[in-house]
Amino acid sequence: MERCIAHVDMDAFYVSVELQRRPELIGKPVVVAGSSPRAVVTTASYEARKFGVQSATPAEWARRRCPDAVFIPPDFEHYRARSREVMEVLRAQVETVEIVGLDEAYLDLTGIDRPRAAARRIKEAVREATGLVCSIGVGPSKLVAKVASDAEKPDGFVFLSREEACARFAAASPGLVPGIGPKTVKRLEENDIRTLGDLAAAPTEQLVELFGPRLGPHLSNLARFEDDRLLETDRVAKSESRETTFDRDLRRLDEMEPVVVKLADELCAGLVRAGQSGRTIGIKVRLDDFSIHTRARSLAEPTNDSAAVTRIALALLRDFDPPRPVRLLGVRVAGLDEGSSVGDDQLALAL
Repeated sequence: MERCIAHVDMDAFYVSVELQRRPELIGKPVVVAGSSPRAVVTTASYEARKFGVQSATPAEWARRRCPDAVFIPPDFEHYRARSREVMEVLRAQVETVEIVGLDEAYLDLTGIDRPRAAARRIKEAVREATGLVCSIGVGPSKLVAKVASDAEKPDGFVFLSREEACARFAAASPGLVPGIGPKTVKRLEENDIRTLGDLAAAPTEQLVELFGPRLGPHLSNLARFEDDRLLETDRVAKSESRETTFDRDLRRLDEMEPVVVKLADELCAGLVRAGQSGRTIGIKVRLDDFSIHTRARSLAEPTNDSAAVTRIALALLRDFDPPRPVRLLGVRVAGLDEGSSVGDDQLALAL
């Protein structure tokens, strides 16, 4: 391979971290999730996944589906600390590392002699240093590496060329590939394009007609595992947010406004600690019909001042004046990576 990229994906990361603190639970179905009636699953052990319990499924449904599971509340401060340990191991092994989450990263192995052996050494180094298990996919691109890392979880190791990836996953649903969502999959199926092989063989003209001149060819490239993206070693967060889901729907603004104040305070405290500020302040509102509405306003200068963020967030909420009961509220500061200024009071409809 001219390029050689590895994707490291920690196996059931949050659960694995918890099991190190509670070894007596090893081998049992374990679910990391909040305790509120509307909480969702953060991560489930592979024993729990056999019952259909997956990340983002409602916790109450998971309790019914797997009544013998042990439920543990998430401890994200601890997970972040353990993630830093993992990433330090990766950086000690490879010069170019792109961290894309608490539990995954891309590594550039290009030019390394015997990259397969190098990837195995990295896998073992993570286990020895942290006691945690990861799956690694290796390929000529980020896309091949990402899909390969998920192919034989847990404790997987898959090394594929682009052509081998095309052959191995030809019969899989297009939804296997990151970037092809459920709505796209449904539309493809409606046009008798049911597998990645079908999508790769579909005429570009047909895809352009279905999805437009930009998305159509892009889908074709994804199906052929064609990807020339470079690793981003200096990933800058573009936004930070805080949100909360209510145990019962809120109906009045005087119930919602204290929540916005609290979220804005927590958000700005984190931004101050990180030395970050942004120019776009926004809110997110999920109504009882599950529709999501966002509003945002951009300032001339970046800020992390709690009073300023609170004032704008409250004004956006009052202007929106939710027409139905509210399930969730969120506050966001965006534009953390921007240096230029824009006009005052510019309205953005999406966060």
